[in-house]
Amino acid sequence: CAGEENWVDSRTIYVGHREPPPGAEAYIPQRFPDNRIVSSKYTFWNFIPKNLFEQFRRIANFYFLIIFLVQLIIDTPTSPVTSGLPLFFVITVTAIKQGYEDWLRHKADNAINHCPVHFIQHGKLVRKQSRKLRVGDIVMVKEDEKFPCDLIFLSSSRGDGTCFVTTTSLDGESSHKTYYAVQDTKAFHNEQEIDALHATIECEQPQPDLYKFVGRINVYHDRNEPIARPLGSENLLLRGATLKNTEKIFGVAIYTGMETKMALNYQSKSQKRSAVEKSMNVFLVVYLCILVSKALINTVLKYAWQSEPFRDEPWYNQKTEPEKKRNLFLQAFTDFLAFMVLFNYIIPVSMYVTVEMQKFLGSYFIAWDEEMFDEDTGEGPLVNTSDLNEELGQIEYVFTDKTGTLTENNMEFVECCIEGHVYVPHVICNGQILHDCTGIDMIDSSPGSSGKEREDLFFRALCLCHTVQVKEDDSLDGLKKNQVSRRSCIYISSSPDEVALVEGIQRLGYTYLRLKDNYMEILNRENNIEKFELLEVFSFDSVRRRMSVIVKSSTGDIFLFCKGADSSIFPRVKEGKIDQVRSRVERNAVEGLRTLCVAYKKLTAEEYSKVQKLLQSAKLALQDREKKLAEVYEKIERDFILLGATAVEDRLQEKAADTIEALQKAGIKVWVLTGDKMETAAATCYACKLFRRNTQILELTTKKIEEQSLHDVLFDLNKTVIRQNGSLTRDTFSG
Repeated sequence: CAGEENWVDSRTIYVGHREPPPGAEAYIPQRFPDNRIVSSKYTFWNFIPKNLFEQFRRIANFYFLIIFLVQLIIDTPTSPVTSGLPLFFVITVTAIKQGYEDWLRHKADNAINHCPVHFIQHGKLVRKQSRKLRVGDIVMVKEDEKFPCDLIFLSSSRGDGTCFVTTTSLDGESSHKTYYAVQDTKAFHNEQEIDALHATIECEQPQPDLYKFVGRINVYHDRNEPIARPLGSENLLLRGATLKNTEKIFGVAIYTGMETKMALNYQSKSQKRSAVEKSMNVFLVVYLCILVSKALINTVLKYAWQSEPFRDEPWYNQKTEPEKKRNLFLQAFTDFLAFMVLFNYIIPVSMYVTVEMQKFLGSYFIAWDEEMFDEDTGEGPLVNTSDLNEELGQIEYVFTDKTGTLTENNMEFVECCIEGHVYVPHVICNGQILHDCTGIDMIDSSPGSSGKEREDLFFRALCLCHTVQVKEDDSLDGLKKNQVSRRSCIYISSSPDEVALVEGIQRLGYTYLRLKDNYMEILNRENNIEKFELLEVFSFDSVRRRMSVIVKSSTGDIFLFCKGADSSIFPRVKEGKIDQVRSRVERNAVEGLRTLCVAYKKLTAEEYSKVQKLLQSAKLALQDREKKLAEVYEKIERDFILLGATAVEDRLQEKAADTIEALQKAGIKVWVLTGDKMETAAATCYACKLFRRNTQILELTTKKIEEQSLHDVLFDLNKTVIRQNGSLTRDTFSG
């Protein structure tokens, strides 16, 4: 019945603009935007009015305009040119600068919008400009090309229906992510087969979250009922991402132009104000108050002085008849404005001219700075707007991710612990297992027959519970080749941890070979190939902090293998040597290693059948799909038998510690964000000099993530700090 569910706020897309066969739901035409990207602020027609409106929203410009108009209207002691000319110069220079910057944006937009894209029309490949792409068009993208819009992934040149993508320009992640083609279309490898596809796609309206997507594809075969398949973020290729290590893919456009997730994440094009300009505006208001009070005092003093006879009409400046009849209040107001004009030099218009020129020329100095040139990419700094140059020198806080920013994101397998026995791969030499001099239990310590079975299950679990892809090729983009293996396999994964684990287990005797026709193949220690049918994959997410696979062995046994953080595995374990494994995990965490626990359980055919029904129902749901899937995962991932744990090292980047030290000396506060265990995080912070040996650490930890409980913990912590204030020096307390 999940398939019958209707979606209120959705769109229906006809793949290749073909209408489905009779019997399908009635076609409701929907209008979608074209594929043009517009990042510019102005057009040729609205530039002058829009730019003037924005410029006169600045307090200084508006003030000088008022003074200029006053000088034109009343009889003032100074010429209107003195205010008008500098104002005109400032407005013109700013307009030219902003116009030039916007012209560059127009130029970049045109380059993107005129970029050639391969479409499929009537079974043939046609080249068109990117801006002509429409929702429903089927597009072909080749290796190292960027996706021209948001696409549903239909098929790829790879036999298993996967492709590899880097999303550096979207979220800064440089690792290769794996995406999966729709199950029913992944076998279509040429234009004619793709063009013959009859399908409709139902999906949510565009929204900016890069990691969320919910949809459903209905594939029509002849006149039969359509087959409904769920669509998630693993099927959605985003505009701006780049295809890697895959010859070509076919996809259908579902979000185009300004509806793509990349465009929805653009910052608003409103004019940004720097801190210097904001502070200048505050001073301007203060000086404006001084100016008004000066003009007011002078006007009052003038009339006080003129109150005595003959003082307001000396012999050399006799009043005319109309002047004698003028309204006193109007005369006083005119005098007040005349004083305002006379004293208006207190606010220097020349300073604003200087600041504008300095910003414009300063942007070129940033672009010319040789020390900011990156030789690896061959690129220097790019100044998108010169309004914010001086902000660069006023940074107070630096927020940094840990993995891949402070660390190299190049994982190295260190050890694994199986039921208290520790295995270290680097002590294998020329195929011979060497006894470790520190007395660590080695593979040859023969943990007994039941232990041997658990050991094999542990290695199989790590060979099967992952999303790693295999590429048998030397020329791989940005990925290291594993030289130690008995067979030259290059592993690719969006998570470097997974690659490190698969390579580490390979050095311990189990090699993951490939995934073919939904069967995972591994080479065991006896050099026999074992095949496991991949039934389900429960992807890793940051809330569950674990991933699972359900596989079926050649003997018909069904296993659920799970790996994840110790905090998410231990509570779900019913048996196994928990204490020994936990102590090893904690020891590794203190040393700054990344730890994972591995567990499993056996399923009967009936249990798997129930699991499959629950999963299918949750996957096809269009509303609250993630919540329903999480509930199903929670039901399935329990009552595990603990197998062991792994430890992986991610080394610090070169000069990371020196950089953090320099930032702290400059008075910049550094915050590090990480999903690691508390002990691992603390060890890393000591290593990169964020913490010192004498640093007093306050731990704020709560199991719940409700705002109130966090608030309570913070409140208690605050009281602790105040209570300890006597023992702290004033310096450390303020810090």
